[in-house]
Amino acid sequence: MFKIVSAEFLAPEIKRFVIEAPKIAAKRKAGQFVIVRISHQGERIPLTIADASVEKGTITIIVQGIGKTTKEINSHEAGDYFMDVVGPLGIPSHIENFGTAVSIGGGVGTAIAFPTAKALKEAGNHTISIIGGKSKEYVILENDLREICDEVYVTTDDGSYGYHGFVTGQLKDLIESGKKIDFVLAIGPIPMMRAVAEVTRPYGIKTVVSLNPVMVDGTGMCGGCRAVVGGKTVFVCVDGPEFDAHEVDFPLLMKRNNTYRHEEHDALERHVCNIDKQYAEAVNNN
Repeated sequence: MFKIVSAEFLAPEIKRFVIEAPKIAAKRKAGQFVIVRISHQGERIPLTIADASVEKGTITIIVQGIGKTTKEINSHEAGDYFMDVVGPLGIPSHIENFGTAVSIGGGVGTAIAFPTAKALKEAGNHTISIIGGKSKEYVILENDLREICDEVYVTTDDGSYGYHGFVTGQLKDLIESGKKIDFVLAIGPIPMMRAVAEVTRPYGIKTVVSLNPVMVDGTGMCGGCRAVVGGKTVFVCVDGPEFDAHEVDFPLLMKRNNTYRHEEHDALERHVCNIDKQYAEAVNNN
């Protein structure tokens, strides 16, 4: 059992948990993830380790409540426990002094980009972060990133805060302004990562994407995270999760990511109906 030290919402449906996990905290590196399970019958959920404290023996994860299980995870509070937290898993981010390194986070992808941005800064890079959200209330970790990055740019789809547009628009503006960029890391929805790859491709800028969105069990056994990179088949959870963005077959990846959408929708519908039933019973009993 893993005790939750703190739990707070950063944005609608996006919650940050600090969890007691001293062994994981001691070994974890940027880019790695854990598998979280809340009960014996629970689904295995892969989540990036957003931060860790060796001194406190804690790790930080950030969860977006989209489906049945992630919404159940986000119902937990400080003092509660997760049954399983397994890790660290995955190959750590490749970190070196590239020069000027840009970390791009779309939505909850900012939580995945954060630890790598921190590691890139510690390696001596001039670090730039571009983070985006649908609107201002969905922008997360801005202040945390400002503490570790040299430059931070915020974008919103509706223009309610920062740059009006997508993270790709801000990235393109920086490149076209003449700013020398040596490395780009992009993490977020698959269409966003694909768009970033197409922005940097003509300039030959080394670009890496994290394919976390397609992971399922985190061990490679289910085959759900199979992808094609550089013409070769890989399993994201054991061979990644980070890959050369210019070699990823994004059309195939997007198709695979939709494989379980029907089942996920049905599970969520049953979960919502069960909550409504419990609420109605509680009202009637009172």
